[in-house]
Amino acid sequence: MPLPAPSPTGFKFGVATSGFQIEGGYNGPGQPANNWRDWEQAGRVTAAGPALDFWNRYEPILDRAVEAGCQTMRISVEWARCEPAAGAYDDGAFARYGRILDACHDRGIEPVVCLHHFTHPHWLGANFWLDLRAPDRFAEWAAAAASGLADRCRHWLTSNEINALAFQTWFTAGLPPGRLARTGDTVRATGHLLAAHVLAYRALHRVQPDAVVATNNHSQSIYELDRLLLDALLGRGRGVKRHDLRDWMAERRRAYHAALPATPFERVLRRCAASMLPLDQALPRAVAAVYDGPDERPLDVIQVNYYNPVASDRIRPPGRRTVGGRSWSPFRQIWDDPADPDGLLRYLRLNHEPGLDLWVAENGLCTRVKDGVAFARNDGWDRVRYLNAVLATLEAAVAEGLPLTRYFHWTLADNYEWGSYEHRFGLYRVDQTAHGPRWSDQDAFGGDAAAAYRQMAHR
Repeated sequence: MPLPAPSPTGFKFGVATSGFQIEGGYNGPGQPANNWRDWEQAGRVTAAGPALDFWNRYEPILDRAVEAGCQTMRISVEWARCEPAAGAYDDGAFARYGRILDACHDRGIEPVVCLHHFTHPHWLGANFWLDLRAPDRFAEWAAAAASGLADRCRHWLTSNEINALAFQTWFTAGLPPGRLARTGDTVRATGHLLAAHVLAYRALHRVQPDAVVATNNHSQSIYELDRLLLDALLGRGRGVKRHDLRDWMAERRRAYHAALPATPFERVLRRCAASMLPLDQALPRAVAAVYDGPDERPLDVIQVNYYNPVASDRIRPPGRRTVGGRSWSPFRQIWDDPADPDGLLRYLRLNHEPGLDLWVAENGLCTRVKDGVAFARNDGWDRVRYLNAVLATLEAAVAEGLPLTRYFHWTLADNYEWGSYEHRFGLYRVDQTAHGPRWSDQDAFGGDAAAAYRQMAHR
């Protein structure tokens, strides 16, 4: 099998994945347990089950990534698998992850390792991120992972989508333990997660001085739900004194919102967010970690996760028409998100930071497959068309001079999407059957998305 062709400019195309979503083998008898176990056992969500069985079949799945033209790939090293009980690290799990990373290198795929993607060991408790000790405990995990795997990996993602994890866990009840409108807990968890990134950044660089370490946000049109977190990490490196941080952030918020169109409802949500997360009180633990630490800028690359960032679009009347029927949720389903590949350029501009490379760390288009039936999107978009439109946006960003060096499509193959297998983002369609995951060479839209992506990478 030919290896992916190198890019003369250093730009690389890849896919993003998550361990719990693709590995399989969690939360059953004798299996490592994470914070989703209680919801699975209660029947509140579909169990992840075998997922893509990546843990056992990583080589043929990596071959699929090569076939799709991937030159880089984000994977997770799952905390629950490596530390199934407090202080008891599993050398066998680390060894297996080492072999997976070796298999990436053998195929010419640059691995990016994520240490936390919406999951943590069950023994830490459902509300782990509300604990004052959580940032230090996470830094210990980061140090252990780096000690075991740094010789095979240079690029690290400490925690994926801190903003989405906190908001969906303690405000919209979308992730376990599923709390609703807990404003204080949302802010507290956000601060602890961001402080955990800073401490993990320090721990990773202590083990591997040339490491490239980042976190990323789910792009949002409200400053407090997105860019505020990056500014908390970047202010000191910009020369902002600690006592001036509040005023600097207030100016950053004005500029951020001025660059984004807003309906009257959107402006109301922005005012609510400003009152929920006042800049002079936000993230004290994270700010202290930044300003009291040795690193002026605890972030080595800017990563943007882009789907549909308009906050006011997320709220919709129950009973509305959706892909495959009607929805009674007050929140819009992801497969109803409007396709807006042109908007990606706006968020790349907003997140550009002088001196740092810029990555699109996640981006994709969702449709729905229910009981084996694939539904077309209501707006008529499909993945091949979307990928071609995204390529035009990436070319425009590079032509504009933005330091864009990586693009990661979400995702390689249809996987477990946090409670369901109905959401489909993969370049390859995969259906769950009684005999395990069944792969198709086409995607859930019936198109050859893998071939389209390969052409993007070679072009």
